[in-house]
Amino acid sequence: MDTASPVSADGRPSPHPLNHDPRSFPIPLHTSVRRTTLLLTAAAVALTASACSTSSNTHDTTAGTPHHTARPTPAAEPALGKQEALAQIAHYSKINNTANATGDTKLLDTVEDGPLYAMSSADLKETAALPRSDREPYRPWSYDLDATDVYIPRITPGQQRWFAAVTRSGSKKQYARVLVLAENTKAKRWEMVAAVDIDAPEHLPNITVDKDGYATAVDASSTSLAAPVGVLRTAIADNFATGGEKTGENVFAPTEASRRQIKVHDQTTRKFGTRGTTRFASAEPEFPHAYALKTATGALVIFSHTHTQHDAVAAPGLQIVPDKVDRAWLNAPAPAFTYTFTCSDVAAVPATPKPSSLLGYGCRRTDAKPAVPDFSL
Repeated sequence: MDTASPVSADGRPSPHPLNHDPRSFPIPLHTSVRRTTLLLTAAAVALTASACSTSSNTHDTTAGTPHHTARPTPAAEPALGKQEALAQIAHYSKINNTANATGDTKLLDTVEDGPLYAMSSADLKETAALPRSDREPYRPWSYDLDATDVYIPRITPGQQRWFAAVTRSGSKKQYARVLVLAENTKAKRWEMVAAVDIDAPEHLPNITVDKDGYATAVDASSTSLAAPVGVLRTAIADNFATGGEKTGENVFAPTEASRRQIKVHDQTTRKFGTRGTTRFASAEPEFPHAYALKTATGALVIFSHTHTQHDAVAAPGLQIVPDKVDRAWLNAPAPAFTYTFTCSDVAAVPATPKPSSLLGYGCRRTDAKPAVPDFSL
């Protein structure tokens, strides 16, 4: 098996969605940075306890007494073993290579699920719509299992089994990516649901493990955390929508990931100048499930969010021309477009009332369609 980590020439995992790296790699920059052309515009800018009761016979303590005991709560057990977890990551890499080399979304669907599959299949759709001369050849890759730490929580029977991993690459293993694999309870197979680059790996919190080396799952929506997952999603949406002015800068400490989201807002909302507008808005999460592991200071939370970007001309007579990458979704100019983005995010959330840290995120456009501009704005 090839265990070379997918990296660019300088040793850093390459962010480009059309290069030889797996489609599963969320790119560091928000893919709303799209190149569009505005007709009649001089320049176009890039976007985009059980209880037990006992009764006894006090007249004969030697006789058997009836006991009414509730069934004990099943003990939590590790989701799987460490070697099995690493084998699942290796299996994922193998199948993902074959699926991406052939553009086989059905095969990819056997090893990916949730937001990651939505993003990967969107990449394949955009690639298929490009002229063949613009498609870069796909080159196989694999994770370096020797540089991968797995964090396996104990799971109560009936709960979905899952585990997280931190895999590193680069000449000095200086780059990190957080993975989450979960068992598809219907198909009874393990599938990758998240793969997120971390901007500053040194800021990853220490995940708590017990004496046997197993992690502890945390309820990501628990109010025992400084920012439950719903609050995190709201803050991220605000980073895009306002540059973090309402809730983003209050919920999140200033990190590279947060700054990148704010930069997307600042650059994208000005790309048309006076000829057009761009507005970001939150959307109902397509994939509401979140995964969290206990850390020394709170929890590491891996989750997904969905947001939209609405581009529109500012006056009648203007139109936005889709770029060639856009043509998988849009095939004609229009006065307005609405893009939908599916994203995966990783945050370190404290248990005490302190700001959380957005450690990394990746987005893919997973839908786009013409819209009607509102010239009253």
